[in-house]
Amino acid sequence: MSAALLAACQLVWCGAVIAAPPSLHGRIVGYATRWDAAGDKDLGKIDTLIFAFAQVIDGRVVLDTAATDRLHTLIALRAAHPALKVAISVGGWGAGGFSEAAGSAAGRQAFADSAAQLLTAQDADGLDVDWEYPEHGEAGIRASPEDRANFTRLLQALRAALDRAGAIHGRAGARHFTLSIAAADGPFVSGVDIAAVSPYLDWFNLMTYDFVNSLTPFTGHHSGLGAANIAPPEARTTQRAVRQFLDAGVPPGKLVIGAAFYGREFADVVPDHQGLYQHYGRYQGELPWPQLRKAYIGKDGYVRHWDSAAQAPWLWNAGTRRFISYDDPQSIAAKAAYVKARHLGGIMYWEQSLDPSGELLNAAWRGLQ
Repeated sequence: MSAALLAACQLVWCGAVIAAPPSLHGRIVGYATRWDAAGDKDLGKIDTLIFAFAQVIDGRVVLDTAATDRLHTLIALRAAHPALKVAISVGGWGAGGFSEAAGSAAGRQAFADSAAQLLTAQDADGLDVDWEYPEHGEAGIRASPEDRANFTRLLQALRAALDRAGAIHGRAGARHFTLSIAAADGPFVSGVDIAAVSPYLDWFNLMTYDFVNSLTPFTGHHSGLGAANIAPPEARTTQRAVRQFLDAGVPPGKLVIGAAFYGREFADVVPDHQGLYQHYGRYQGELPWPQLRKAYIGKDGYVRHWDSAAQAPWLWNAGTRRFISYDDPQSIAAKAAYVKARHLGGIMYWEQSLDPSGELLNAAWRGLQ
């Protein structure tokens, strides 16, 4: 590159971001919260770690002291792994302040400028916006009919602010500050103008998990690739999510699909079809992958089943009528094959500390070779 401006223009043209080519057949993006990364042998397989979470306080993107300390442990990993990028995610389920900040030009500018200042102050590599969700108040945060248009304006302001900061701090071309969003699918993305926001983003982190949870009336594959043969027509799947975004005009290389390093358990489940897509009496909660491996899969009456249509496993306990949906190495390998076949951007997962042995990460990494 002969100049920083020329390098920047290769990735940013008139405000539109062209995603840099990911490594292998797709990037691997992992969210990290309180993970202790000391001695982790798998860091070389991760393209981007996204630290979660910064907050929106009085319209500005901020980190408290404890979060800053945790972020620094991730930033320090780049000394031994210079190819690793570390981004900061702002928001998360139940985190508010977005609708208020995005509601005015001054608010959007303050949000964008504070985000750029945070990245440069912490020497981070990018920003991930996790507003769950524009125009939706299910998480108990403020929502407005104006959120859809204002979210586009907010991302436009962010892209401009990050590019200005990047020009000052030598972050152009392949080293430009990345901008991504965590996005759901189906009805939860109605408050996002997908086609309008796509040009400002390096990629979308598609949260293709939590399809069934405590808010849904039935069990099912919470992170399934395809649709089970008995799934209701409205059942959400990874493939349907991808199609929704492709139909909106998003380039395939900007879609990073999600994998879950945890399961969801339901109790008092109607026993038909080994509990799959049945009504239940009580939601039990989340189970991290190590706990599933140690105490559930093939133990104490929990029998593993494989759905070849959905490319997803589930556990059914006929004695207790308990059902667990989860991702495992086989389902993650199927997602990697899908990424390669569809030329998508890669695989994202929640969350790094839930896979201490690296078994699920390795399944994603091997599948993308």
